[in-house]
Amino acid sequence: MPITTAVIQEALSAELDDLENHEGHDVTAILDRATAAAEAADLLGDVVMAHRARLVQADMRRREGEVDQAVRVFLTTHRWAERHECRPLLARTHFHLALTYHYLGDHAASLEHSLNAVELLDEAAPGGLRIIYLIRLANSLAENGSTDQARERYRQAEQIAVDISDVRRQLLALNNLAYTELEAGNAATALAAVERMYRTARAIGRDLLIIERDTVANIHISAGRYAEAEAILADVYDAPPWYEAHDAVEAALTLALAQRHRNALDRAQASLEHCRQLCAEHQLNAVAVRVMAEQAELYAAAGDHRAAFEEYKRYHSASEQLRSTQQEAKARARQALFETAEARRDAERYREQARRDPLTGLYNRRFVDERLPDTLAAATSGAPVTLSVIDIDHFKRINDTLSHDTGDRVLIAVAEVLSDEQDRLAADGFVARLGGEEFLLVLPGIGAGRADAVLDAIRLRIATHGWHPITGDLPVTVSIGAVSTESPAAAGRADLLAEADRRLYAAKHNGRNRVITN
Repeated sequence: MPITTAVIQEALSAELDDLENHEGHDVTAILDRATAAAEAADLLGDVVMAHRARLVQADMRRREGEVDQAVRVFLTTHRWAERHECRPLLARTHFHLALTYHYLGDHAASLEHSLNAVELLDEAAPGGLRIIYLIRLANSLAENGSTDQARERYRQAEQIAVDISDVRRQLLALNNLAYTELEAGNAATALAAVERMYRTARAIGRDLLIIERDTVANIHISAGRYAEAEAILADVYDAPPWYEAHDAVEAALTLALAQRHRNALDRAQASLEHCRQLCAEHQLNAVAVRVMAEQAELYAAAGDHRAAFEEYKRYHSASEQLRSTQQEAKARARQALFETAEARRDAERYREQARRDPLTGLYNRRFVDERLPDTLAAATSGAPVTLSVIDIDHFKRINDTLSHDTGDRVLIAVAEVLSDEQDRLAADGFVARLGGEEFLLVLPGIGAGRADAVLDAIRLRIATHGWHPITGDLPVTVSIGAVSTESPAAAGRADLLAEADRRLYAAKHNGRNRVITN
């Protein structure tokens, strides 16, 4: 059976779901798959799936330390999703921006993006993805001091995991809950979460993962249960190679801490050596600095205060260097945020300029072509819209008799009157200069019954405007042709504009300085 485009799209969608929902730590493998998915989406011409694939790519590069480059992808994709009102993609960009601001230490911004990510994520999204988004929201709430609200989000994430029988994600929610309770100083509730972790793991016949056992050990240490902490991490040296190295390093450091508190200094030193070796192998510089601090504590516990002092000096120097490196990385990420936002503002300014008449500041024909269809589509719900084509009478005479500069001043003054009237009559309407001395006034909410009186008042206001300082004794008047969406001529935008033009011509033919609405 031939493979159809629909089959390929379905397979690609499933691949992207898996990549976004992936629990693995093989960054290179995930990056390769995401790159292949982006290429496949491009070939299919599916812009949304291509953006999803590139978000995964950027996330993997963020994990590799290329935060500033990842930020640019996150923001660029976010702006595209905003312009196209693509909710599924917006949910994903908000999630990645939440992680970005968490990295930058801006917990308030991280919380805002986390909330938006959860609110925008489709109910039909994979359950695992919903769990991850809820956990990110819970973590952001905890970072902002809202522990009670964080607990509720952890509970929701755990319930989804139970409903879809995803025990691994259930343990992920419980592990994050336990760590949050530890950070909040709630030892009893942290231990209660630990007991639930053990029960859940036993139900599927497996031990806790290293990252989970590290959380449990830290909770025991906080409660002074050093023997329990050491027992939990006793086999950290035998961590399978597919565990993330960072998890094993953190666990080895926690093990050394527990052993030092037990005064098992030889075992603590062996754990530190193992930790230091892993840090060197995997370039985990941040943990390596903390190893120095623990080494200084270990020297002090052994009574070697000179070695402790020297090690502490090395720790202080390395800590300052690490902080400087981290600040530089964060500065690059913030610069990327700023540059992308600045580029967006520039693009929006240029788009606005392209839709404005440079002389009067009114919208131009391009804007009319873009905006009018939506305005008329809204009229189908029942609210009428009146379109008025307005032309300045004998405008050529003003230019020829006085000057083109005077003609420009007249155009600007008429534009100001029309803008003021549009704002007063219909805030959701607009006025545009179609070219030369011709304008279009669009008034939602104004039907055929009111149009004649409303437009005649505008005509009269222009005729009685204080023109003498501009045109001397030369009068300035306008002719107006208007049509309502209630009219039998309202078959579509082109028909409405043609009918308004016809009525404008009739107003000119019948003596000018008048309004014709039928």
